[in-house]
Amino acid sequence: MSLGTAVARIRREVRLWILVLKDPRTPRVSKWLLGAALAYLASPVDLVPDFVPVLGQLDDLLIVPGLVWLATRFIPRGVVVECRERVCHHQENDLPPIGVDP
Repeated sequence: MSLGTAVARIRREVRLWILVLKDPRTPRVSKWLLGAALAYLASPVDLVPDFVPVLGQLDDLLIVPGLVWLATRFIPRGVVVECRERVCHHQENDLPPIGVDP
């Protein structure tokens, strides 16, 4: 997988979870968990500082996917499928801009 493909995939996933957060059918606990994952991802503050070799990056690779995984256990499958379709078909106009789409 090329770097451009990886970046595009990350953008698509972030947009997906933003849409899921906005959906009124998403349970409150999932909204809190997804919000925490997105905030942790964007925050310069980490549980383990990034300058600590291996562990600094490992906490990001474990905490964010762990929070997303836990949040998805409470979200109805139809909500995620519908939001994924909207992201893939670029039909959502109220998404915040995240760089330039390929």
